[in-house]
This record gives sequence, C-alpha cells and structure tokens, in this order.
Amino acid sequence: MVSSDYFVAHSAKLIAQRRSFQKALHAWYRVHQRPLPWRLAPSLYKTVVSEFMLQQTQVKTVLPYFDRWLHALPDFIALAAASESQVMKLWEGLGYYSRARNLHKLAQQIAAQPKPPRTPAEWRELPGIGPYTAAAITSIAFAEPAAVVDGNVVRILARLAGEGRLFRDGTAAVKYFTPLADALVIASQPGEHNQAMMELGATVCVRQNPLCSSCPVAGFCQAHSHGQPEKFPRLQPKLIEQRAVTRLWCEFGDRLLLRRGHAQAKRLAGLYELPEATDLQCPTPSAKLLIAVKRRAITRYQITESIYRLTLTPALNKKIKAQADLEWIPFDRLPSITLSGPHKKWIEEQRKK
Repeated sequence: MVSSDYFVAHSAKLIAQRRSFQKALHAWYRVHQRPLPWRLAPSLYKTVVSEFMLQQTQVKTVLPYFDRWLHALPDFIALAAASESQVMKLWEGLGYYSRARNLHKLAQQIAAQPKPPRTPAEWRELPGIGPYTAAAITSIAFAEPAAVVDGNVVRILARLAGEGRLFRDGTAAVKYFTPLADALVIASQPGEHNQAMMELGATVCVRQNPLCSSCPVAGFCQAHSHGQPEKFPRLQPKLIEQRAVTRLWCEFGDRLLLRRGHAQAKRLAGLYELPEATDLQCPTPSAKLLIAVKRRAITRYQITESIYRLTLTPALNKKIKAQADLEWIPFDRLPSITLSGPHKKWIEEQRKK
C-alpha cells in the first residue's frame, strides 16, 4: 500500500484542483440527485429529522417513517408538545431509539428559544448531535462552511487521495480525513457540496463494485487510476461477539406476557419485548417447545434468539407477579404499545401461524 507521503502529495494536488473538482461534483449532483422528501421544499426541521433518522439507517428504510413523522409532527413546536409515547410509537421499528428521545429533547430546547442556533459548535450542545450531524444541519440550513465526514465521505476521500494506511476503526479514519474534507468545501455552497458528497458515496462510490465509469470525479481519483478502488479505505475488521438469548412466549387467554424496558435503560426504555428466561429465573425449556430461532446483528454483536412456548403455572405466575417490568398485554392492545422492531415482527409472525 502507498505511504503517507503519497497521501500528502495527492491531497495537496486535489486541493489545488478543488475548483474543477467541485464543479464536476456539483454539476453531477444537480442532475442525478435522488428526489428525497427532505430535499423537496427543504426546511430546518426536515433537515434535522432526516439527519437523525439516517444515522446508521438506510434511506429506503427511512422514507416511510419520515413521511409518517412529518404528517403527525410537522414542526418543532408539534414535536416539542408531543408525548414521549407518541414519539416512540412513530419511531417504532426504526431502531436505535435513543435517537428518537434525543430528537424529542432537541425540539423542546429549540421551541423554547427565540431562534434556533446556527453554528456547528452551538448545535453540538444539543441532545444527540455529533460533529457529522452538526455539520450537515448547519451547512444545509445556514450555509455554514463545515464539511460532513462519515463512512461514505471517508471512502471517497481515501480513494481520491490513494491513502492506504490501516485505520483502527471508522472514528480514526473520520478524524484523519476531516482536514481534507474541510479543504474541499465550497464556502458559498457548503450544503450542496455536502449533499453531493453524501450522494456520491451512497450511489456511485459504494463499498463493493463502485460505479467508476459513472463517477463525475473519477479523473481526480488515484484509486481509480490504479484500478484498485475497492481496496480503499483500509479498516481493521471488527471483532464480532456471538451472543445467545432465550426468549419466552407465554399466553394466558387473550393476553401475551411482555417485558417493558425500565426508564433508565439506554436503548429500550419504555419499549416492550418478549421476556428472557433469565427474567423469570427459568432454565432453558425443552427443545420440543422451541417455536422460532431468530438471528440479528447489533453493532459488534451477532445475536441468536431462541423463542420457546411456555405454559403458565401457579409457580410461574408467582414469579411474574414479583417482576414489576413484566406485563400481561391483551393482543388487541398490541397496536397501541411500542414494541422493539424485531419483536413486533416476531409476534406478528407467530400470530399468523
């Protein structure tokens, strides 16, 4: 792989050519950008909501949630006045629920101010706002010349400059490439520039099989010139930890036993899930009671969840009554509570059987 001196030289070359680079990138974006709802009749509120929803979530997943959210809560005032239960229900299934709680708190703070903050530093003082989100919001809404740098932008810059060093993780790569990203921002059009970079990374300069023949800035790209774009950037592989969870499906009449996340839980506060065997201090049930095996990934964890049907007994009922976070929920009430996304799907699947 190439040396850092190589990166320095080609970064300097790219910066020297930035006017041509910006012109090519922006011309492409104006023609090929996707007509996403937060880009149509844009507003500060739409930008903020979309940026929160798009954190660690693909555009195709976000689209129906964004439409439903805007219909129910069209502005900061409406969101600030909404109950937490309404906010969480609108977010149900989108995952990473701390985003919804932070967005709710942010709206309450903005609604209480005479005018919203404008600079990245001011936005970073608000709940759920990091460097990337602060740069995205302020560049798009207020034309602040702050560059956005995430995995997509890192990939573009690593390929453009031919940087072949091995990064410990994505955070280290973001820190390394931020000065180059800042140097390439157009001061007069930072919002369009950032959106063009994000669009390029999402649709053309993708991780596998990048569409170099369609790339508007391929002529500036060292990785393309050497025919090795997929080798950039180089990140140490994540260590995946395997976890096994035993879940219980326990019905009584027209009710299902669920566990509600306690208020202090970071991820699942107020959300309902099928209880774990450990919640009731139960041994793993007999294999003949197994009704489903589900697998999912959360950050660095690969989780296998085995769901067993459990019959209510007097001894079990006594244990249930002793646990304040375990509740019997009528099946006809399920649509009105907020279930974590996977559990909502699993319950629907079991009820169809």
